[in-house]
Amino acid sequence: MDPGVLAIRYQVDQIIAGFFLYLLALGLTSFLSARFLQRNQALNTPGRFQELRIPVLSDLPIVGPVVFDNNVFVYLMLALIAVVHVGLFRTRWGLRVRAVGEHPRAADTVGIRVLATRYRNVILGGMVAGIGGAFFTLGSVGRFDEGMTAGKGFIGLAAMIFGRWNPIGAFGAALVFGFADSLQTKLSILGVPIPSEFLLMAPYLATILVVAGVVRRARPPAADGKPYVKG
Repeated sequence: MDPGVLAIRYQVDQIIAGFFLYLLALGLTSFLSARFLQRNQALNTPGRFQELRIPVLSDLPIVGPVVFDNNVFVYLMLALIAVVHVGLFRTRWGLRVRAVGEHPRAADTVGIRVLATRYRNVILGGMVAGIGGAFFTLGSVGRFDEGMTAGKGFIGLAAMIFGRWNPIGAFGAALVFGFADSLQTKLSILGVPIPSEFLLMAPYLATILVVAGVVRRARPPAADGKPYVKG
């Protein structure tokens, strides 16, 4: 069942619903992988999107090779950050979305359809999450493997909190976590005398430390996670 239906219509706690749906997806993908993909490798070789080099911009020092010599998922991410930020803070749609997130009853009294707005945004958020998941198979590895996200979704949640529920802030936080992840890989290649287990923990330790220091100061939308009952 869709998490939006559970949380919005049936008023199930979002954390509980999300956790059990996560476990369901984890077990289901593991079963399907073992049942079909491992037995027929031809079904699991979609290939990956190649890098698209943007002339002139990719020749810029430092920034060019990092930003403008990537596959389509990176460019789509940058476009989504700009569109979502402008949409949330510069349009009537964004004003209504933020009103529903802060004061749903007040929004309802002025004619905003609270439940419809929440359903619509859950669908949009799911689409963005799906694009993020597609990056692993079509933009990075070129195949599906069990547990390939390795908890990156939870790091994304931490990035949202660290970024104070702002698309640009979340992107900056994701860069911090990405740096920690890349650092542990580089240190492992260089043969630094640190146990590999500690290196693998680096991005997750960074996530815990950052969230522990920010979570009390980051104020979520007032109605975040709270079901709305139309009176």
